[in-house]
Amino acid sequence: MRIALVAGEASGDTLGAALIEALKRKFPGAQFAGVAGPKMQASGCVAWHGIDALAVMGLTEILTHLPRLLRLRATLRRQILDWRPDLFIGVDYKEFNLGLARQLKRAGLTTVQYVSPQVWAWRQGRARTIGKSTDLVLCLFPFEPDFYREYGVRAAFVGHPLADQLPMEVDRAGARAALGIDAGARVLAVLPGSRRAEVEKLSEPFAGAAELLARKYPGLVCIAPMASAALHELFAAQCARLAPTAALRLLDGNARQALAAADVVLVASGTATLETALSKRPMVVAYKLGAITAFVLKTLGLVKIKHFSQPNLLAGKELVPEFFQGAATAENLERALARWFEEPAAVAQVTQEFARIHAQLRCNGAERAAQEIGALLAARTGGT
Repeated sequence: MRIALVAGEASGDTLGAALIEALKRKFPGAQFAGVAGPKMQASGCVAWHGIDALAVMGLTEILTHLPRLLRLRATLRRQILDWRPDLFIGVDYKEFNLGLARQLKRAGLTTVQYVSPQVWAWRQGRARTIGKSTDLVLCLFPFEPDFYREYGVRAAFVGHPLADQLPMEVDRAGARAALGIDAGARVLAVLPGSRRAEVEKLSEPFAGAAELLARKYPGLVCIAPMASAALHELFAAQCARLAPTAALRLLDGNARQALAAADVVLVASGTATLETALSKRPMVVAYKLGAITAFVLKTLGLVKIKHFSQPNLLAGKELVPEFFQGAATAENLERALARWFEEPAAVAQVTQEFARIHAQLRCNGAERAAQEIGALLAARTGGT
């Protein structure tokens, strides 16, 4: 069994690694190759290219890198077809992977998209075109398969591997001891993103919010797990300039430990918001796009949902404050963060909601994904 995979960012690397381990148990001796990060490589995936080659976001950023990305996709198409795998799996990174999958499907390969594009949020009619690119969409959230069913696209809810990996109750005391933080301290965790464009846009309001909060609460401990050395350097420069009182302590990785140690979290929108919810930590979420991207979305009215953070989407209501574009100021973020410190009843209520979400998503996601893939392959080959 040969399986080609493409992941384009850190969260996809985590998902891909868990899926590879499950597929290895279902298909002993299977070989894996494609675009992979360190976790997927550690699980046995041969990296033809690293995920850093795909780590761009937003319309303007993608346009800047478009010629290189198109060349890379053409190269990958040739590599995959020459390798002749039994299956191609696009792990998240929808725009790049669905285009590649469509080319591979036309060439006769079986294709799977792991993590649904948010077509239910905007450009809903695009669901029909997804069926032309992929034979199966593996959905992380329970409301997604019903949406795809309306468009005749095969889709299955498999749960979220993060919900399986994280315990229902994280060890706050143990995390603080490991990080050298006093057990009784008030702790803020700051997660400005895993991609350079995110950190560039959010570092100023995030550092500013931490500074305002540190002035309000003397002794506040501020920690910031960083996804890479380059992002560490970028965020450190902003913290030195804007947050001398906060004295943010930047960590090399250790995001889960930082979340476990925290009382409150300031986080960029994305998978990190789900990880924060699964850690049962109240949060404030922010998201900033390039100015042109944001203008296009607003002008064309493309966004079809009220909320953009994953906890709010899963709850179908606003559990946590979220700030988009110009609203993501240091002052707005600080006020929202302070509320979590001041209102323990609100913290208790949101913690209960997070526990419900965790239980709903905790269904051995990687194994279920592997089972759905096995059923797809069996159906296409006439096996059992």
